[in-house]
Amino acid sequence: MRLDKFLKVSRLIKRRTVANDASDKGRISVNGNPAKPSKQLKAGDIISIAYAGGETVVEVLSVPTGNVSVQEAPSLYKVLEDFRKN
Repeated sequence: MRLDKFLKVSRLIKRRTVANDASDKGRISVNGNPAKPSKQLKAGDIISIAYAGGETVVEVLSVPTGNVSVQEAPSLYKVLEDFRKN
């Protein structure tokens, strides 16, 4: 699954266009390398998302084949670090 679609399906970022913009601006990295929206993800990848107020680092646990429900979305990843200001 593409990075931008995974971020939307997992609800880490609300819209796919926002995920594309963040990736194009270099705010998203996969396994320590800046990633394009078309980057193919697999289980075990580490995604780092830089927000204006901090950074979130997650590990991909599973890659779905399509859309998932709101209840299932958090099971797709594990939060490793969350440095966002509340």
